Amino acid sequence: MTAFLKNLIRNRVMLFMVLPGAIWFFFFSYLPLVGTIAAFKEYRFSREGFWASLAKSEWVGWDNFKFLFSTNDALLITRNTLLYNIAIIFLGLVFAVGLAILLSELINKRLAKIYQTGMFLPYFLSWVIVGYFVFSFLSMDRGMLNQIIGWFGVEPIQWYSEAKYWPYILIFVALWKTIGYNSIVYLASILGIDRSLYEAAMIDGASKWQQIRNITIPLLSPIITIMTLLAVGRIFYADFGLFYQVPRDSGTLYSVTNVIDTYVYRGLKTSGEIGMSTAAGLYQSIVGFVLVIISNYVVRKIDKDSSLF
Repeated sequence: MTAFLKNLIRNRVMLFMVLPGAIWFFFFSYLPLVGTIAAFKEYRFSREGFWASLAKSEWVGWDNFKFLFSTNDALLITRNTLLYNIAIIFLGLVFAVGLAILLSELINKRLAKIYQTGMFLPYFLSWVIVGYFVFSFLSMDRGMLNQIIGWFGVEPIQWYSEAKYWPYILIFVALWKTIGYNSIVYLASILGIDRSLYEAAMIDGASKWQQIRNITIPLLSPIITIMTLLAVGRIFYADFGLFYQVPRDSGTLYSVTNVIDTYVYRGLKTSGEIGMSTAAGLYQSIVGFVLVIISNYVVRKIDKDSSLF
């Protein structure tokens, strides 16, 4: 016990630095776990508050999960969530790494910082603002895109009624908003690579592409693996703002825009079924956790140094 107290005193500065984050995780990540009990109850709200209502609600076991998976919506929202996330993870990785390499190769570093700031800015825009940006392009009457295609004699397209275009629109918007932010991690890793490796490669006559292929990408592989593993853990989580605000909650687009997060929100908004919505959220968390464990196990077998744990 004395050794434990000595360690606390010795590391008190570091512990105080971690304390705000630990408090945040406790209140917003761990404390709400108690609410997952609602997934196994027929929750009925009363004036006594959430916790009292939860305690008095009747246990229904797995009925909420059975109801969720017995509907056609379960397959649709699972398919949409998975396919969108797979596409965004893969394309986001390729473009973020490519962008980081391009920025690192710019000779004018002041210009590189301007480019970096410009590409970083969209990440800080809320999805509400991004949704209005997209609407200004896709509006039926005054949308910029319809005006451009009208110059070529093409009839205006009712973008918010045509579901076939939206998988491409949503993926493009997601990449536009996040690539600049994601590239920062890879750019920092590239800048940390020993420059003598590139100098030796240039002396041996290696071209710029050969340097990237044989030095940059192999040395980036550990951080690429870690970032991909973290992304896989959230493969069952869709960005709510992207799939709700950008399509403007258009009912005709639900077949391609309805994901688990929007389904849970609409379930709470329309029917107030907290139990079924909690079951859907718990389903997300468990599948994400299992995927991280499996992915990390596979990576650990291949390259122990690249695994998360």
